[in-house]
Amino acid sequence: MKENDIYSELSSIRHLMERSTKFISLSGLSGILAGIYALIGAFIGYKMVYTPNSRMRFRDVYVNDPLVWWPLLLVALVILVLSLSTGLWLTVRQARKTGESAWNPVSRRLLLNMAVPLITGGLLILILLFRGYYGIVSSACLVFYGLALVAGSQYTFSDVKWLGLCEILLGLLAALLPGYGLLFWVIGFGVLHILYGSIMHFKYNQ
Repeated sequence: MKENDIYSELSSIRHLMERSTKFISLSGLSGILAGIYALIGAFIGYKMVYTPNSRMRFRDVYVNDPLVWWPLLLVALVILVLSLSTGLWLTVRQARKTGESAWNPVSRRLLLNMAVPLITGGLLILILLFRGYYGIVSSACLVFYGLALVAGSQYTFSDVKWLGLCEILLGLLAALLPGYGLLFWVIGFGVLHILYGSIMHFKYNQ
């Protein structure tokens, strides 16, 4: 057997092993669109929070203001629904292109591992909102989302793990600077998603 044939055979075996242990149909485009949705949501949130003449700076006035936080939460939920629906549609489309089922044992394990930190974080955020601890809500969103990505990364591309670690780091920084929560949301859910989605698209979805 020629050397090129050996490399080709090894590559085929590696690809088959990856498909059996990792979910490889994640769409990079869904990450880009999720980031764009987040930026649009952040712009709407900025208009809600800041006066026309103010700058993006620490605002302890709105940190504990429920009249501001609940509308922001509604905007965040709309962005979440848009991101999830778009991601689901594009992932199913990508799975069809690669001949893989979007709902298989690997994708189920991926969702199960992500669900634990996501559900835990979601419940904690609701508790924080009802208790009036608005200042660390953005931090909790970023940290638990990052934990979910790290937990699920063992069943998909390793790039997801690095995105998760960056989200956790941003969340911890947001806890130190609660008045900058909107800015950290822009970076974590907007800029990082666009960067991650672009890398994924050109690296895996071509």
